[in-house]
Amino acid sequence: MSTPPLTAGKDARFEREALVCLPDVARYALSLTRNQSEADDLVQDTFLNAYRAWHQYLDGSECRAWLFTICRNQFLRTRRRDERALAVDDPELEALAAAALHTSVRESNLQHMFERTEVIEAIESAIAELPLPYREVALMVDVHDQTYDTVSQILGVPIGTVRSRLFRARRILQEKLITHARDAGLGAARGTAVSGEPRSRST
Repeated sequence: MSTPPLTAGKDARFEREALVCLPDVARYALSLTRNQSEADDLVQDTFLNAYRAWHQYLDGSECRAWLFTICRNQFLRTRRRDERALAVDDPELEALAAAALHTSVRESNLQHMFERTEVIEAIESAIAELPLPYREVALMVDVHDQTYDTVSQILGVPIGTVRSRLFRARRILQEKLITHARDAGLGAARGTAVSGEPRSRST
């Protein structure tokens, strides 16, 4: 079935609404591929697919989320995922733990420590090392400010799964950044203690 041609007006709207999201899509693509050349190809395919399907885009929809969905679907089509599927044992408990951890970090010296320019590289490196299911959720929520509901729609998973993966991602990142802070002397300088992590969920 042929794709309906875009009018000049729709062409302009694509440029105005979709192309402005290119930096975010490029960062997201790089987070998926962890390879600049592959990310560039993925971005190109994403916008080509989006352009072809622009007649299906609904006015008033969140264009960035729509592009993220196209990008992720293209990635999954062209590259076999390395990571094993991650089962969610108890989304409700994981969601509560995620909220507790987020509050703990926000109320501790870690929040200030994470904002220091010295640890930006460590944060980027730690995020890049996360398994894909955790990495994409952390990037969408914590970097791109997507809502849980939007991320749930993009990934095609329940909100409980989004919360669970975000909790696990934040826990891994916290451990890596605390290690980095200790190595750099930041934690010792601020007297930061690593004792506020939520209790382990009983099995």
